[in-house]
Amino acid sequence: MAAKASRVAFGEALLDLGARDERIVALDADLSKSTMTARFAKTYPGRAFNVGIAESNMIGIGAGLALTGRIPFVCSFACFVTGRFETIRMSVAYTNANVKIVGTHSGIAIGEDGYSQMGVEDIACIRALPNIPVIQPADELETKQAVAYAVEHAGPLYLRLTRQSLEPVCPADYRFQLGRWLVLRPGHDVTLVGTGGPLFNCLGAAKLLEADGISAEVINAASIKPLDEELLLGS
Repeated sequence: MAAKASRVAFGEALLDLGARDERIVALDADLSKSTMTARFAKTYPGRAFNVGIAESNMIGIGAGLALTGRIPFVCSFACFVTGRFETIRMSVAYTNANVKIVGTHSGIAIGEDGYSQMGVEDIACIRALPNIPVIQPADELETKQAVAYAVEHAGPLYLRLTRQSLEPVCPADYRFQLGRWLVLRPGHDVTLVGTGGPLFNCLGAAKLLEADGISAEVINAASIKPLDEELLLGS
């Protein structure tokens, strides 16, 4: 696999899964070309909803659709969709609604877009809420498996995605599991834990440490909530 942004892999996975499960619907707040749901909307116009720049409404509509048996993916930039914290709290988390919240353009790696577009508080916000697992995949393979998991997961979920391309790191036989991490590089002196785009900084740092005689273990922590406590404490 070549390098690919996780938002692009998400769009491909959603389109593929949508062909097999008519319960899947996509909601966007005027950013479908950026969140990569535009192809889904073009292919399944009756199952895609652009609410305009109204993220709170989008989340509320998603919660309503979930009550009818649909599987809504509500999508926007991470800073915008999770910035509607109160609506997520009341309409999704406390009701345990089957809403999949997708935040793209996460972190500071979208520098050219400016600080107003950067989602840096989203993990802290969503982790504080009940019932919502938080997942940030590391590459295309893991992203597509995480999207498939989201469809099967009964309840809300937050999927955190990147704008920047991510090099493949997961082995071909890898299978995503919520609450389980993956050791990408063994080591016995220090452990570096990364998730999403920053994981590649951990891999780079491990190589620099190796040159100084320090053996660094690198772990891919795609499951941010829940953590893999067993692997972490055993490292």
